[in-house]
Amino acid sequence: MNDILVKRKKFLGENIPTFYKKPIHIVKGQGVWLYDSNGKRYLDCYNNVPHVGHCHPKVVEAISKQAATLNTHTRYLHDGIVNYAEMLTSKFSEELNQLIMVCTGSEANDIALRMAQAVTGKSGFIATDNTYHGNTSLVSQLSTRKPPIGGHSKNIRLIPAPESITPLGGSHKTQADIFARNTEKAINELEEEGIGFAGLMLCPIFANEGFPIVLPGFLDQTIEIIKKAGGLIISDEVQSGFGRIGSHWWGHECLGLKPDIVTLGKPMANGHPVGAVITQSDIMKSFQSAFGYFNTFGGNPVSCAAAIATLKVLEDENLIENAQNIGAYALEKLKGISHPFIAEARGNGLFFGLEFINEKGQPAIDFTAKIVEEMRERGVLLNTIGKHRNTLKMRPPMPFSKENANLAIETLADVLSDCPK
Repeated sequence: MNDILVKRKKFLGENIPTFYKKPIHIVKGQGVWLYDSNGKRYLDCYNNVPHVGHCHPKVVEAISKQAATLNTHTRYLHDGIVNYAEMLTSKFSEELNQLIMVCTGSEANDIALRMAQAVTGKSGFIATDNTYHGNTSLVSQLSTRKPPIGGHSKNIRLIPAPESITPLGGSHKTQADIFARNTEKAINELEEEGIGFAGLMLCPIFANEGFPIVLPGFLDQTIEIIKKAGGLIISDEVQSGFGRIGSHWWGHECLGLKPDIVTLGKPMANGHPVGAVITQSDIMKSFQSAFGYFNTFGGNPVSCAAAIATLKVLEDENLIENAQNIGAYALEKLKGISHPFIAEARGNGLFFGLEFINEKGQPAIDFTAKIVEEMRERGVLLNTIGKHRNTLKMRPPMPFSKENANLAIETLADVLSDCPK
């Protein structure tokens, strides 16, 4: 363990992050379980990358078989990418019928922003003030983990994110209207400054914002304002997509949102580096005419094989229905936990957690971090999220079972009983 940490620092730099104060040396994954170098087993309640389970045999087989046959780029013809495109776009509305495959969600979001520029001829973008969409130069302007060097560009506007405990305007009834008004104000500023408004990018479940409770129709006013201004709506489905929310394939469907562009990433090939942009044919044509984009590794045969296998496993093993059923079960168990710092239990499908507020009515930041560390010691992996990182984030692989939920939440209840304040 210490040897690895020393080598990481020497060869990768001093600030490569690790989870937990005492990092874990993981050597094996299987299903919803991870194993460290000492043989200790951990229940994975955090990773959405192995969407259908760590090292799923059908995905591993597809990757191995294709890697032993052919791997090249899409300037040669191969069946994989067109077969996958047909399979995947069938899961979207009729208008969202074309795709570009890339290697990461960051690349997908970068392309989505440039698509909006190509269609509108403008360069102004809006996102929330507590989000993450990736780390390219363009996309990082929208991500709020660390401010860009020199500050945010003049073409970026970050508006207050919706919240659960302290909703905008003081109530959930006012929150949708205020979010829409803030969007309108940002659009007007961009237009008045001669930058122009190209689009709004958001995660439809506001995952990094702390996955607040927002009801279907929350964005109706906002959508009307955006459409009137001629802007595009970009739905980042890296965390909410591929059935994670249980009730729908995609997070935007849950909100009743009809995006112009959808971006995908981590879960779509179960850990193989794949991302994609889904959009309408006219938007695709505008983008390709303006940029002439090509990605050497995006859509290669091995990546497509992994993505096809992942999609098939999702359907063959009824994992979206599982997300709905087990997610509802887990949320009810979370609501049954009693602790003076629990402000709210909330979630969508297999994305759920608890928000903690201390006795002073302030975000219980240190307390939440302590819970994460203690859960790790007891063999359950999760983490924190939200503006103040006072919300537990539980986002397990899709085969998560009722027994897994019982273990995770009963362990959490025990930890909380041992940490009164």
